[in-house]
Amino acid sequence: MTRVLAINGSANMEKGNTHKVLTAFLEGMKEANATVETVFAKRLKIRPCLGDFQCWYDKVGECIQTDDMESLYPKLREADILVLATPVYLPLPGEMQNLLNRLMPIVEPVLEVHEGRTRAKFHDDVKISKIVLVSVGGWWEKDNLGTVVRIAEEIARNASVEFSGALLRPHASLMNENKEKGEEVLSAAKSAGAQLVREGKISPDTLDTISQPLISEEELIERSNVAYRKAKESSS
Repeated sequence: MTRVLAINGSANMEKGNTHKVLTAFLEGMKEANATVETVFAKRLKIRPCLGDFQCWYDKVGECIQTDDMESLYPKLREADILVLATPVYLPLPGEMQNLLNRLMPIVEPVLEVHEGRTRAKFHDDVKISKIVLVSVGGWWEKDNLGTVVRIAEEIARNASVEFSGALLRPHASLMNENKEKGEEVLSAAKSAGAQLVREGKISPDTLDTISQPLISEEELIERSNVAYRKAKESSS
């Protein structure tokens, strides 16, 4: 049975749009008979990485810090698929960034060059074979989520595992306004989860449905600017 660990980095946790898309994605995975667990980064007390590489060269595979990562490392080692779910900030919420930096102990520094880049690998006791991203943003275009996509891709490649794609939902708040399209997006997210477990990959058409425009770019920009001008006037 496929074991899935999802890390939700949203500061809004269950109330956020990240959680909405992630929940649909994980429901599809569960319907495909995967075992799923979700962890909220904000609920964990995780210190920043010290950057001293003791987990690589002194106490190999062990972090010298004692905090909530201790309970997360065993879950990471047992997961077959790691789902990273986050909204776009500049670029990531702080709790999510700290957590990602603290993945170092599960990475073994056996270095090789792939496609002109130095890469490492997960330790042999880490079962993760696929990493997938779920990300939402407030701006209109999908490209606004590009930096977060590159971060997730690099984590997968640096650990020498497959990056299985990104479920991207720009102007995510409008899913609540456009109910019909919002349901279509969530249905596609659910299908994506089932596809990844059953077929090992997600259809490009399914990913396009998740990212489809819900409003014109011009209207979204105008709405945002009007809201800002009203807020500025009321505070002056």
